[in-house]
Order: sequence, then C-alpha cells, then structure tokens
Amino acid sequence: MGPQDSSAGSPRRARGRPRGWDDKTAQNTIKSLDRAMAVFEYLSEGQGKPLTALAEELAESPATVYRILTTLEGRGLVEFDSDEQIWHIGPRAFVIGARFLRRTSLVDRARPIMRKLMEDTGETANLGIEQRSHVLFLSQVETHASIRAFFPPGTLSPLHASGIGKAVLAHMEEARRDRLLARMALDAFTAHTITEQSALIADLTRARAQGYAVDNEEKTDGMRCIAAPVFDMNQEVVAGISVSGPTSRIDMADIDRLSRPVTAAAQALSLAIGGVGVGM
Repeated sequence: MGPQDSSAGSPRRARGRPRGWDDKTAQNTIKSLDRAMAVFEYLSEGQGKPLTALAEELAESPATVYRILTTLEGRGLVEFDSDEQIWHIGPRAFVIGARFLRRTSLVDRARPIMRKLMEDTGETANLGIEQRSHVLFLSQVETHASIRAFFPPGTLSPLHASGIGKAVLAHMEEARRDRLLARMALDAFTAHTITEQSALIADLTRARAQGYAVDNEEKTDGMRCIAAPVFDMNQEVVAGISVSGPTSRIDMADIDRLSRPVTAAAQALSLAIGGVGVGM
C-alpha cells in the first residue's frame, strides 16, 4: 500500500478539528473563556448593569468580572458608560451578529414577504427564530403608524410570552418541545401571561390546530401579536413570522382577519426557502 492508503478503514477526521474533537470534557474547554462568555451573554440579556450587580447576580467576584469586562471592552464587545457607571453591549457585538445573519438566506428571502405583510395589514411585521428558550428577532418591517411595536434585530423575548415563540413551540417536535418547557421559567410579564405549563400546552395545541398563535398582551400590556410558523425542506419549524401592534388597532375581533395574511406570508417564506407551509 502507498502512503495514501495507510488510513484505509479508519474514519476520516474532519478538517479544522483536532483528534477527539467530539470530546466536550473539561480537558477540552477553556474555563476562563467559558466564564467570560457567561458574563457577556448575561449582560446581553439585561443591558445597563453596574459591575456590582453583575458580580452579585453571576456569583463572581467584582475583580474577576471587571477583568472580563475590560478585556471584552478592548475588543469592542462591551462598553462602559462612565457617567452612569454601567456596562452595555458594544457595537462589535452587532457586527458579529450581522455576520451570523448573513449565513442564511432566510432574512433576505423574508424581506419582500414581510414588506408585503406590513402593507396588507398596516402593522409591523417581524421575523424570529428559537434561540435557547427565547425568540431571537432577526428582522422587522415597521408600520408607518405613529404607535407601533419595536423589536430591533437581536432582541430576545421569552418563548412562552411571544406570538412567534408560541407558533414555533406549537409546531415543534413534541419531545423537543417538552425538553424546552421542562427547563423554561414561565415568568409573568403582565396579568395575561400564561404561567402554568398545562395552560400553555393547551394554548399551543390550539395554535397548532388553527395554524397561528396569538400573543394577547402576554409580554406587554396594550400590544397584540399574531404569528405563524415557517418550515424548512425537512418540514421542521425553523422560524416564525408575525404582525404586532397596539390593542387599539388590533381588537380580538380582528385576529381572524389578520391571521390570513400572516399565515399566507409564513407559507410564502416556507416555499422561498424550499420548505412547505401549514396546510400545503
């Protein structure tokens, strides 16, 4: 055998990964980096935090958190407001996040569909995906009305209190959905938030049957949202598309009417990415 045959019969190692790349034990992780990312992610969920609050909430020493923050600040990932003495996510984080969005054609394919949805309904159109028990909003086309919903790209919202979140959960494979629900804290944001798991599952069952989900002032008082799921080529739910607006414009009697253009937009986006929509 020549040198090229010496590895015959053995699995080929993927390029860019060292031997044993699938080993996630402590020996293959960098604890200091993991700690830094924990600080970064926590700050991203609740921006505008002083050092003492971050250290206390993360159960880390102020000195450790300060070293992490100053290191991240040097990379532009966080920034410090010296007047308020609080830390924020920095502009570099947005640049990196934007590069993530460019990995997929989902956002690009969604833009004309969302623009039409906004024009058809007169309300703000949103696109989001599931990300670690939250909805990560990827894109938005705002209505021209003076009072409107605002979810800039990168905004996170709990799955159970979001129209898109519930649309995704409703059409998710049941075992995966149950795993997510088991570790989710069903926090109350308004008097309308669904905080009991049995009630949430009943709501998701109803959403699956009708093809769309409703956020009825469950995250923010005075705001309603109607959302439908987007499916990929494997018929798996990968995103949600929605319209949202104030209760003064979206009455409960309007939900059935608005659900039709929302579900049509979700089906159009599913087809645009090679998937199949609900009922097709």
